[in-house]
Amino acid sequence: MMTKYVAFYCLLTAVTAAPVLAEPRSSEISAHLIKAGLTDDNPATPPTDAAVDPSQPCAGVSFSRGLKYGESDLNVLDVATSDSRDTPPRPVLMFVAGESFAGGGTPAAAQDQAMCFAARHGMVGVKVNYRLAPANPWPAGARDVAAAASWIYENIDLFGGNHTEIVAVGYSVGAFHVASLLAHPEFQVHDSDLAAAVLVSGIYHSGAEASDAEKSYFGADASKYQERSAFPGILNIEIPILLAWSALDPPRLVTQGEGLKQRLCNSLTHCPHTTVLKSRDSLAAAFGSDTASGGLAGPTLELIREIEARGLP
Repeated sequence: MMTKYVAFYCLLTAVTAAPVLAEPRSSEISAHLIKAGLTDDNPATPPTDAAVDPSQPCAGVSFSRGLKYGESDLNVLDVATSDSRDTPPRPVLMFVAGESFAGGGTPAAAQDQAMCFAARHGMVGVKVNYRLAPANPWPAGARDVAAAASWIYENIDLFGGNHTEIVAVGYSVGAFHVASLLAHPEFQVHDSDLAAAVLVSGIYHSGAEASDAEKSYFGADASKYQERSAFPGILNIEIPILLAWSALDPPRLVTQGEGLKQRLCNSLTHCPHTTVLKSRDSLAAAFGSDTASGGLAGPTLELIREIEARGLP
């Protein structure tokens, strides 16, 4: 911790010694304090007065890009923060998305808009990239989510985030990686605990119907799929879970969501919060600006309020 603030003092010294061209943005200062290094991809700082325009979901939001949380070139994350002066620390939404275990991830623009939803609702948004199969088979995804959560725990205060209120949002394949981390304590690392999880349209148990992409991650031996699934470990999780799927999802995904809900409700812990989305065109659509639109915005904000209420007297 002392090293962090020594770095902060040195950075401020360098800033004040330089010619005064413009006031440095707080996101630029924060980015230089990250322990693991970064590459900054032109962080955007739109005018704060544009933040009220729902047609511009990323107005008034700044990005710090390419922050490394692990050894692989794929172990990077982005952080989105609001330019408003809301009092920190703020809850953190950690987005883990992906359409396939072997690639073909959710478009970056859609993930950015989901991060902007977090930033513009008084939170810090974090997008996590992770290693892919077949070069990185099971359990690489869960281990990467754990490493990213640990990085957030140790560093998110530099962005005004609260490390005790990290909510992982797993979308599609990302939902399995988050669920797998929850289900397998052996993959967790120091300070990788989550306050809650949002699981959207995931596959939580593969079987004989596994696709080639699933096999590239889980392996060709179907007899190992049970131990590599989210069961039974996730049934012992006590943190709040918001479980979602879309009525327009393929039947297999609907069955997976309904099956996980039933198992959790029959477990000794609790039933998850559940929502059936009207559509699931993209991660951005799921977190649209209209919190009453049948998407994830409203239920996620309710989940955040539940977590924040824990600290009240």
